[in-house]
Amino acid sequence: MVRTEAFKVNITILLSMQVTKAYHKTVKPQDLITSGKSAVRPTISPSGEHSVVFTAKRLGKTYQMGEVEVRALHDVDLTIERGEFIVLLGASGSGKSTLLNILGGLDRPSSGVARFAEHDLTSASDSELTRYRREHVGFVFQFYNLIPSLTVRENVELVTDITDNPMPASTALEMVGLANRMDHFPSQISGGEQQRVAIARAIVKRPDVLLCDEPTGALDYVTGKLVLEAIERINRELGTTTVVITHNAAIAGMADRVLYLGDGHIQRVEKNEHKLAPSELSW
Repeated sequence: MVRTEAFKVNITILLSMQVTKAYHKTVKPQDLITSGKSAVRPTISPSGEHSVVFTAKRLGKTYQMGEVEVRALHDVDLTIERGEFIVLLGASGSGKSTLLNILGGLDRPSSGVARFAEHDLTSASDSELTRYRREHVGFVFQFYNLIPSLTVRENVELVTDITDNPMPASTALEMVGLANRMDHFPSQISGGEQQRVAIARAIVKRPDVLLCDEPTGALDYVTGKLVLEAIERINRELGTTTVVITHNAAIAGMADRVLYLGDGHIQRVEKNEHKLAPSELSW
């Protein structure tokens, strides 16, 4: 796709505005297009065993709402290994999104430590967190945040303009089953297809981790399963560490491990000895 540099910068600004709506945090356009490589990459041991990608110790997050303190997280400890499929399950207000935002570098904890590989996300500067998000993390939100004036292919190609080693946009779209929708505009495809475009946009930069915040929350049963199949395929075929937060208990069946959150802390952890395929889920 041919674009002038001025057009690319304008589109990047539009993209940053869409992402800001998704997580209510300001992202500067210059942060999105800053060049440079990060030395932080999770590694595999010589024996081929999984390495730890995320570590959290005594993680806490408190928000000040006027004179009232709201404790969103309290003493959270966790480890997530490379290639795992994790489901964070809990009711609204349990701390799921807060935890996901901290792991994704969108927010900082009030106490404790969060690490990606050997990198301390807690003490990282704003520019370091921006680079971390750009180079290592793919986000999928409940709302798709596509740019309506761009085609499906162009929405995904936006990310290839600001990353170093992207896969072809066509490959990412094929992985989510949208090879025949590349030249359509968002208004010409269904909500489930728009969500799969958002997934393709998240994986086109080959992220180490894919963080999904209620990816099926706005979809019907059949369409939600198609989205889950796309996410599961990415985890299985690319080995992308995947974390999905949901209040839908049925989705827990497809995870390697399920972390149950309540009142701001992890209440229990369950390991699935026999994972279910998305097609086997029912709710």
